[in-house]
Amino acid sequence: MDNKTTEIEAAVFRRLLEHLDNNKDVANIDLMNLAGFCRNCLSKWYVAASETTESPVDYESARERIYGMPYSEWKDRFQQDASAEAKAAFDANHANR
Repeated sequence: MDNKTTEIEAAVFRRLLEHLDNNKDVANIDLMNLAGFCRNCLSKWYVAASETTESPVDYESARERIYGMPYSEWKDRFQQDASAEAKAAFDANHANR
């Protein structure tokens, strides 16, 4: 992979984080139901990618990077209870996994 590709991918990732930050009203369960991944998934992927480098990142640090603040703060400020419909859709989507 050349440097230009890496720069582009990094810019796309930063844009994704910006988009998620600007749409805090979109719940993780909604992301999971629609796209099959959420902010926590991104955090886990971040940790996994960091483990291939000389500077591994722990899960809480990765969550802070993805959420833009400590997860506990984000959860207190922005997380709402999932609707019964969202929970049912999540269960249906994950029943066969």
